[in-house]
Amino acid sequence: MKLNQITLPVKHMQVAVEFYQTLGMTLIVDTPHYARFSCPDGDSTFSLSLTEESFTNGATIYFEHEDLDGWVEQLKLKGIEFKQDPQDQRYLWREAILLDPSGNKIKLFWAGDNRLNPPWRVN
Repeated sequence: MKLNQITLPVKHMQVAVEFYQTLGMTLIVDTPHYARFSCPDGDSTFSLSLTEESFTNGATIYFEHEDLDGWVEQLKLKGIEFKQDPQDQRYLWREAILLDPSGNKIKLFWAGDNRLNPPWRVN
């Protein structure tokens, strides 16, 4: 099995599209109510769906980059605001936290080999 995509709800499609393009995503589908992106590396995609209903999204979306600190600095220069700068976590990942314009939580991270093979991995 392979994960195809995640779809996030958004309140303002054009603002959200511009935000994710600023993060470095490539827009591959663009309609007034739906947008889909491919990630710069690999074949992962994710999408946005316009909603007029009030929502609270409890999911956290993770985007991985080997040069996390450099990426965060580049995004800050482009006007992206962070709730947390990159920090080492007790579970051996380095993470920065931000929210998209609709309030969806995003973690930018680097975990190296610990991403799939932490010391506590089940055999």
